[in-house]
Amino acid sequence: MPKQVSGGRYAKALFELATEHAQIDAWLDQLEFVVQVLSDDDFKALLNHAEVSVQKKRDAVEAVLPDIEPMIRNLVSLLVARGSVSAIGDIYQSYLKMVDVQKGRERVEVTSAVDLDDDQIQHITEFVKQIVNKEIVISTEVDESILGGIVIQIGDQLLDGSTKTQLENLRKQVRSEVLVTGH
Repeated sequence: MPKQVSGGRYAKALFELATEHAQIDAWLDQLEFVVQVLSDDDFKALLNHAEVSVQKKRDAVEAVLPDIEPMIRNLVSLLVARGSVSAIGDIYQSYLKMVDVQKGRERVEVTSAVDLDDDQIQHITEFVKQIVNKEIVISTEVDESILGGIVIQIGDQLLDGSTKTQLENLRKQVRSEVLVTGH
């Protein structure tokens, strides 16, 4: 059974090396590409197959990632040898967080019931920028189940202005008042 690997530890080592080589952004792009390649179902199946030798798996990685920075390719090779290729996504996310911290950026996820237009996204960006006082990188998602309004996730802080949550809070308030008054 593959060992559980901490992506943070590998990402920190990779980030330090990238910093030494002044390649932080280039390595981020390459890591993102590696994650995409290793997310392919067929390739993932090959790398996780018990009957395929580690050397054949490493050869396959070399074949599909010939232009990747050798340090990143070596990391992937190490993960293959340890049966921990699935950790690459965690490594990428940890590395991305380190890049964001270094650049003073905050990633924000905005969920709305309908697609947001550019003006709405800009307005939300300015609003959040005033809260966190950092450069903002917004990703948006549509979730019709929230009915209306928006939900903003800033790190581990959640600003929930969805209609669904407001209705649930109203329902709880009505129930508690009914219980308190006995009607």
